[in-house]
Amino acid sequence: MNWLLVLAGAAVGGPLRYLTDRAVQARHDTVFPWGTFTVNVVGCLVLGLLTGAVAAGAASSSVRLLIGTGLCGALTTYSTFSYETLRLAEDGAKFYAAANVIASVIAGLGAAFVGTAVAGALWA
Repeated sequence: MNWLLVLAGAAVGGPLRYLTDRAVQARHDTVFPWGTFTVNVVGCLVLGLLTGAVAAGAASSSVRLLIGTGLCGALTTYSTFSYETLRLAEDGAKFYAAANVIASVIAGLGAAFVGTAVAGALWA
């Protein structure tokens, strides 16, 4: 039955990733992959909140499967991040490629820490 929770979360996360990526990227006239950056940082924030909620006993393992594994797993995308970074470097936009890696790691980790801290403050 756990796989149904993961499937339900992924059924929402996948289309949400696509729609968010298209909407964000359409608003920026640059080669930088703002859409992928946005979904990855938001996914890190949600996963941080969820991790903090689970640690505080405010969320169950079922919620962790639905939101963490399903929704966040489908929402975030390491493969697209990697592909877009490689594409930027191959197209000669090495600054944007490096900025994508550095900003994604810093913002993603920062979002996860903030999410965990917020959850800890809410459910401590």
